[in-house]
Amino acid sequence: MSETTGGTARITESETRSGIFAGSDPYALARAWMAEAEKTEPNDPTAVALATADAGGLPNVRMVLLKEVEESLSEGGFVFYTNFESAKGGELAENPQAAMVMHWKSLRRQVRVRGPVERVGDAQADAYYASRAYKSRIGAWASAQSRPLSSRASLMADVAGYAARYPINPPRPPHWGGFRIRPVEMEFWADGEFRLHNRFRWRREAPGALAWAVQRLNP
Repeated sequence: MSETTGGTARITESETRSGIFAGSDPYALARAWMAEAEKTEPNDPTAVALATADAGGLPNVRMVLLKEVEESLSEGGFVFYTNFESAKGGELAENPQAAMVMHWKSLRRQVRVRGPVERVGDAQADAYYASRAYKSRIGAWASAQSRPLSSRASLMADVAGYAARYPINPPRPPHWGGFRIRPVEMEFWADGEFRLHNRFRWRREAPGALAWAVQRLNP
């Protein structure tokens, strides 16, 4: 068991971690695993399964692209972008909590995250939107995401209309932006022989807390 202070997460654990599980910063550990996956996964190493629930508690899950694992231990989180009026956007407005899992078959590892959700600031959302390909930016204007669509032709007509309206440098739509999961729990999992997997769960009391308790779990 060890504890440190002074701006670094205070770690309490029942077993010394080493190898791919070593470190005192779960965000850094997640980024390191993602960097490894970028070298081995054939497609979309940043794809995650995102779970939300509506006001009645009925869960929903879909794949999204994780765009950033922020560095701040107290204020950071896992950032993705979407249409605020989509199904996930509406569910997060009603119940601002979420869970996500990153799974990499090539590494036989996964990371699970859950916690409250908040919107990212306008400046951060603007910067990411501006980095996207032009056609993706126009698509964010044209798509009424998750809602019924009469035909593919009508969607493409809307795309053409917004392209004519914004031939260069379209601004970020007011209905589109980013969300941040600020985890209170993270789990790092690696495949083991005979299904005797290695699992370490990190927990803290609140999103801004620096103290994480780390515990090995049964497979």
